Amino acid sequence: MAKEEIKKLIEDSKKSLEQDHKKSSQSIKDELQSFKRKTLDQI
Repeated sequence: MAKEEIKKLIEDSKKSLEQDHKKSSQSIKDELQSFKRKTLDQI
């Protein structure tokens, strides 16, 4: 493999990981908000 190919693969992987991180962190935040609402409703 050429250095350029490896560089491109690394960049693509980095972008993919960043997107996955954003999605999962947003999902966690949404679940936390939902949990807070349910807890407040119970009180």
